[in-house]
Amino acid sequence: MADISHRGEAMTTHPDVHEMRARYDKMLGRRDVAFIDAPVFLVGLYCIISPWVVGFSASQADFATHNLIVGIAVGLLALGFTVAPERMYGMSWALCAVGIWLAVSPWVLITNPETSLIWNNVIVGALTFLLGLMAAWQVRGTRDTTPPPGAEPI
Repeated sequence: MADISHRGEAMTTHPDVHEMRARYDKMLGRRDVAFIDAPVFLVGLYCIISPWVVGFSASQADFATHNLIVGIAVGLLALGFTVAPERMYGMSWALCAVGIWLAVSPWVLITNPETSLIWNNVIVGALTFLLGLMAAWQVRGTRDTTPPPGAEPI
């Protein structure tokens, strides 16, 4: 069996050093997960548990289910932003739409919403909207506009 290890040799002699440097530079140019994606996930998690935290799970069971579903959606968006940011950058605006929906949903779905339910969803919706704006702002310049090797520039 051939020994393909590069023990004792400098990394600069590795045959794929240029490709590895390009990948490393691309990875460092990506969005910072800790500042956007983690808070988005936490907001989604809070949206899931908020009916029990605020105390409207018994009186508004349908709305508790609504918050559960929307919280799962926000959490899945955060997971997608973390796992595949280059594919999910356009979904940052969907997070803004979900935030607006969370803020207005008490009046749309319930005839007489409780004050605690209103404040809960308005605050969670505002946080979701602001985090969506921050994510959209952060990815606005990360699109790679250089043509692939061998293609003619436009």
